[in-house]
Amino acid sequence: MALTRLVLASGRSVDLAELRFSSTYGDLPAGYPCKPVNDLRIARLVRAARRAARPGTPVHLVPPVREYPDQYAGGLGPVEVLPAVACLGTFRSTALDPGRDPVTYRSHLVVVWFQATTRLPSGCDAEPALRDLDWTALARDARTVA
Repeated sequence: MALTRLVLASGRSVDLAELRFSSTYGDLPAGYPCKPVNDLRIARLVRAARRAARPGTPVHLVPPVREYPDQYAGGLGPVEVLPAVACLGTFRSTALDPGRDPVTYRSHLVVVWFQATTRLPSGCDAEPALRDLDWTALARDARTVA
């Protein structure tokens, strides 16, 4: 059973089967949020998503919004802030290939994205970048596990 269902901008419904929230900066070492720190954080989340995904399931990063709240520039460059919550979600939908048996095949995609709150995305009320996923280009069909 899905945690929630999203309706993508394309009209396709996708089920969120698993979701992990983490604080974007909960483990920030001494310093400040900046591009090098954010790039490392994003790369670590994508690696975690690949480890968590079923073999053969693609992983997609929704590029996060980066904000520059002030003019301060330290040794690593200007302050750059990502949304507060990092999300790793496993989504499923009907098979991409209409010729496949809908009972034994589903399309799958693991997505990494950032959002401002820990609110569960649902329906048409999800982050716009999440709703804009090009499911047919990103997801892959796989047999369902009994």
